[in-house]
Amino acid sequence: MDKFRAMQTFVGIAEAGSLTAASRTLGTSLPAVVRSLAAYERELGVRLFQRTTRRITLTEEGRQHLERSRHILSALQDAEAALRAEASTPAGHLHVTAPVLFGQMYVAPVVTRFVQRHPGMRCTTLLLDRVVNLLEEGLDLGVRIGRLEDSSLVAQPLGEVRRVVVATPALLRRAGVPRHPRELQGRDCIRVLSGRTGWGDFQENGRVFQVPVSGPLEFNHVWPAVQACADGAGFGMFFSYQVEPLLQRKQLRVVLEDFELPPRPINIVYPHARLLPARTRAFIEFARQELTGFRRD
Repeated sequence: MDKFRAMQTFVGIAEAGSLTAASRTLGTSLPAVVRSLAAYERELGVRLFQRTTRRITLTEEGRQHLERSRHILSALQDAEAALRAEASTPAGHLHVTAPVLFGQMYVAPVVTRFVQRHPGMRCTTLLLDRVVNLLEEGLDLGVRIGRLEDSSLVAQPLGEVRRVVVATPALLRRAGVPRHPRELQGRDCIRVLSGRTGWGDFQENGRVFQVPVSGPLEFNHVWPAVQACADGAGFGMFFSYQVEPLLQRKQLRVVLEDFELPPRPINIVYPHARLLPARTRAFIEFARQELTGFRRD
């Protein structure tokens, strides 16, 4: 049997989470995936997966073998890439995803500059405000804000963002600068619909709390809320990147900084130990160089 191909199939099943998904990812038929796994298990003399009619999960032996297999495949990829002159020239089609507003403001311009620098590249950028399964949706990498819950992804840090309360200088002169989040109650606050009763999260003495607020304006998208806040219609709570241009122009001012939660990380993520083509590696490095404004170093 072709042990290398069988190992690739095994890793593909583990990362895809099912035999059917693995067959799509590997570009082969479902029966071929089933036969390859069965032959590989016979060759090794152990069961790598527990299979039922509903799900497939790694055995303890499978989990141990998965990490070793990933290292072997990654090392082989590195060895092959070193021998290919074309590996240093990004080319082909790259699929990227990011949150909508962050993608519009920062990721899309980076993608555009990357393609302009590498004429052999094509990029499709999918901007969505939901967590996307990269493998299932055929995406090469994504930009995510917040704590990562999917341990199968490799994360390269790009920086961090804060959740900030802002208002116009004119509003602060007229209504006064709040000294505590509870002082926002009774003031006009601009809300983005989320289904939550409170407005944002704050911390004090190690305790996290929310503040119920009200106001005449609420939106189901962030950008109109930012614009309303910049027009002086009320206080707003946004990610720092969403209002950074307005802060730089002094159209908005941050308040209640002492009550902010710790910053949230921004990461560029991709499936664990996949055989990354040159175009993916090149974009990751390019994005890390371009998006330096979110780092504290």
